[in-house]
Amino acid sequence: MYTREGELSTNRETPTWIVSIGYGRKSLFVLLLSNEEDRIRDRIHLLTEKPTSLISDGDLDDIKARVSSIADEILTLEDVERVAGVLDARSVVDLLRRSPNGSASVELLSRLKAKPHFALEVFNWRRRQADAEIPLQAEEYSKAITLAGRTKDIDLAVGLFCDAARTLGFQSTCVYNSLISAYMYNGYTKKAISVFGDLERDPNCKPSIVTYNILLSVFGRSMLVNHMEAILKTIDQSDDLSPTLTTYNTVIAGYVTAWMWGRMESTFHRMETGTVKPDASTYLLMLRGYAHSGNIERMESTYELVKEMVNNHEICLIQAMICAYCKSSDPDRVRKIENLMKFIPDGEYRPWLNILLIRLYAQEGLLESMDKSILEAFKRNTIVTTTGTMRSIISSYFRCDAVDQLVGFIRNAEYAGWRLCRSLYHCKMVMYGQHNRLEEMHAVLDEMEAYKFNPTKKTFLIMFKAYWKIGRKSEAESILGIMWKHGFCTTEDSFVF
Repeated sequence: MYTREGELSTNRETPTWIVSIGYGRKSLFVLLLSNEEDRIRDRIHLLTEKPTSLISDGDLDDIKARVSSIADEILTLEDVERVAGVLDARSVVDLLRRSPNGSASVELLSRLKAKPHFALEVFNWRRRQADAEIPLQAEEYSKAITLAGRTKDIDLAVGLFCDAARTLGFQSTCVYNSLISAYMYNGYTKKAISVFGDLERDPNCKPSIVTYNILLSVFGRSMLVNHMEAILKTIDQSDDLSPTLTTYNTVIAGYVTAWMWGRMESTFHRMETGTVKPDASTYLLMLRGYAHSGNIERMESTYELVKEMVNNHEICLIQAMICAYCKSSDPDRVRKIENLMKFIPDGEYRPWLNILLIRLYAQEGLLESMDKSILEAFKRNTIVTTTGTMRSIISSYFRCDAVDQLVGFIRNAEYAGWRLCRSLYHCKMVMYGQHNRLEEMHAVLDEMEAYKFNPTKKTFLIMFKAYWKIGRKSEAESILGIMWKHGFCTTEDSFVF
């Protein structure tokens, strides 16, 4: 009979003592059935000599250190077939025996998530040890299913899920959660929801807050906002569930994906006024939302809260902020963009970002910076496909009266396959006319014909004005005759000479 420590049992037939033996932060409660003090002392001494059922803090630290060392060695391997040899050589079986709850195995798999195929090979090796009286735990299967999802091997994930039921004799919520997550990660929304239905019908399990958080992510990624909000409402109305930080961050991420800025902010304010406060991940999500929505003021205030983290680790957010500045009317946007550009490594080239910078510099009349970005685009085989960007470029050359640079740009754009438009050639003709380079202006007609741009009324008007301006009336009149011939002039037209 169990009693409080140091108290004698009321059972008259067999006096019973509970003795507490301290061992680190744990206590071992030993039931001793004896009236003889000598036998009690001997048994206590024996147990304190070999506390094999306990793991002390020192042992835990040692296990973690060994797991870390083994993971580091496996991460250096290039051949997945060498994983088993490392595990055998490093006596990982001993680690498994020292952590019967599977924590050492789960920790090792977690540390190998950067190489999921290697982690799955570790799990395959681990399954073979189950025959050596080291049974597998549900948490190990859960981790392996998640890793299979990361490798996009859904068949393997499903196979591990079924194997877990056979091996364990039952299914657990954490294993269900992992399969739902694997389906979500690979875009199988309907299958993820189907597994959730199986979990709800399983009499031995019930959904946890982790389950609902995964569902929120499923619906958020698919922009099924109504479903996402229904799940959040279920959590709020439940007596057994409470929203966590992950819950709110997932909902905010869903609103960002759906570009629902008002609801994104209302969820954030709910966190600020509630018991679950925003963390760094929340602010990063809000920063992304403000950047995409073009809310420069709030983007900048949020950036100040997480500036160091963003500058050092969140290159994508830096790029999103630059994009927001490019589309804004902020008078100081060039300086702010150039400050942010310092945090983007040279190898992080993004074609769309370079095109945005070209258009920005064109709009601001920064010809040197624009030419530098254009040259970078040509070197990287980036192709501009929008006439808006092309017109911004030629307008910048026109404002700066850089006719030769415009000519060189058009020649390179033709060669690189950029989007050509009639405005390119009209601008070149106007600038040639302003510099009295009339022969070159006339030759542009041949260039237009080569790229299937037929001359229009505007084309001939540019030539007419250029000839008339410098007093070459005969050429101007011949151009006027060509316009009449092609039907570009009527009796209602009038030309002021």
